[in-house]
Amino acid sequence: MVKCKSTSRLSKVNSKVILTQTDTTVGFLSQSSNKLYDIKSRKQTKPFIKVYDSFKSLQKNNNRIPTSMKNLVRRSKKTTFIVKNRAFRVAKSSLNSQLLRDLSYSFSTSANKSQEKFNRIFCEQKADIIIEDKNSLYENLSSSLIKINQKTKKRLR
Repeated sequence: MVKCKSTSRLSKVNSKVILTQTDTTVGFLSQSSNKLYDIKSRKQTKPFIKVYDSFKSLQKNNNRIPTSMKNLVRRSKKTTFIVKNRAFRVAKSSLNSQLLRDLSYSFSTSANKSQEKFNRIFCEQKADIIIEDKNSLYENLSSSLIKINQKTKKRLR
């Protein structure tokens, strides 16, 4: 089910904020990080995770992954990686939504106020588009966080 505040066509999805169930927990997705900063009231110095729909999309966007860690990144599930202070994750959408399939990447954050629990009313007010399946929206564990470089990997979360 897709709900949208506007009755116009969804041609400008890249400027919209989407509320949906991600591969890990319920989250806000957008191709505009500035909109997410406003919603979360977050400092501009703390970047968002960039979620790609495939490993190919990750490489097309000039992200350099250490050669020794490429297999780890390619095969990982529910894991966020940090390389040179850039956080990213490769995650296919589990929802059968054409809207999400058309996005090769999006910025992602948990759907809540900073340092608070999931509040559906708050999230519905802030989102432009809501994508939900029969399981509804539910809070779950966040992704693992691993910092990698050419030689080492360090688990942060």
